[in-house]
Amino acid sequence: MTNLTKFLTIILIGFLASCSKEDKIKETINCSPVIGDSSSLHPKAVMFQAVLNDFVKRGLPGISVAIRDHHGLWLGSAGRADITHQIDMQPCHINKTASITKMLIGTLTFLLAEDGVLSLDDPISKYLSSSTLKGIKNADKATIRACLGHYTGIADVIIDQDFYLHVLNQPDKFWEKEELLDFVRGDDAVFSYGDSVRYSNTNTLLVAMVIEAATGRPHDQLLRERVIAPNHMDHTYYYWHDILPPDVVAQGYFDLYNNQTIVNVTNYNTGSGNGYTGLYSNALDLLKFVEALFRTKTLLAPSSLTQMLTFGKREVNSNRLLGLGCMKDFLERPSDQFAYGHRGRDLGYSADAFYFPNQDMTLCLLVNYGTDAKSSLQQVFFDFRSAIIDAMMK
Repeated sequence: MTNLTKFLTIILIGFLASCSKEDKIKETINCSPVIGDSSSLHPKAVMFQAVLNDFVKRGLPGISVAIRDHHGLWLGSAGRADITHQIDMQPCHINKTASITKMLIGTLTFLLAEDGVLSLDDPISKYLSSSTLKGIKNADKATIRACLGHYTGIADVIIDQDFYLHVLNQPDKFWEKEELLDFVRGDDAVFSYGDSVRYSNTNTLLVAMVIEAATGRPHDQLLRERVIAPNHMDHTYYYWHDILPPDVVAQGYFDLYNNQTIVNVTNYNTGSGNGYTGLYSNALDLLKFVEALFRTKTLLAPSSLTQMLTFGKREVNSNRLLGLGCMKDFLERPSDQFAYGHRGRDLGYSADAFYFPNQDMTLCLLVNYGTDAKSSLQQVFFDFRSAIIDAMMK
């Protein structure tokens, strides 16, 4: 176990022993028909469903998937959205997508740049006061572009142990941006500005703050107006700004004791609604967004998309490259099987939203199990990612 995993285990055990609150799904839901859904006719339907069923048997609580290839659209699910109440996972169930939020924030940032509201090469200090940035190493040098590309070296709030202690004490707290920044004030920079690349949630938190300062409006309102609504993402919510519909939100789980016994950690809020996490969606809505961004290319101007897909140095021990608000992932696979999109990892949820340009295929998957920290099921999730892509490529 990593130090973070050990720490999470300690604080979660303590909290769960003293807390009986649990958000519950009220009843079984029936998904409405989806225009263009060819799931029953898809020639790989049995193969895809077998993969989902297999990995639920291996321990993943619930899975929802949307795949589009030259055969059409396939929507599938397996397992439970709510284990306690034995609610089956359905394709229309909404899950937390975690860091996929960053891809929508990146898109919004490019749209504002196209409008002339800001420039990606502006220093964030142009918009954020010295008191806001005080004690945040490298923030005085950082540009919007560097924050989107994660080459600032700014410390990551999510790996701060003091932050998780506060999550323990106030699991349902709605965190404000300045409160979150306080956890990285005084922390050493991870590297000298621009010298390397390392993923940091603080970077996108700062971008959300820049958006609000540059526009004079809440970034959640702009996100809905400019990205979510125009792309008909009718089942997408940005918590805590949006009220989540309780009847369709899947519960989130984690193998807390690392013994293949999973517990409900749905209520833990790791900073939702502040740019780097908080998006809740279903697989079909994610597919709509990814395809508009990377396949039909109707979201951004060509020059913006070219910049977004400009990838920096490879992270150490990583099979991905970081672009500006997106990733080039699956670099461990054959060289033509890379994809553009973003991963999402949280305490109780995992998600992927990717477009494979060489194969003209799209994969969006949601699993209501957390892979942000190590557990016996973390590798099962990784194996599931590989297995479903293997099936797509056959």
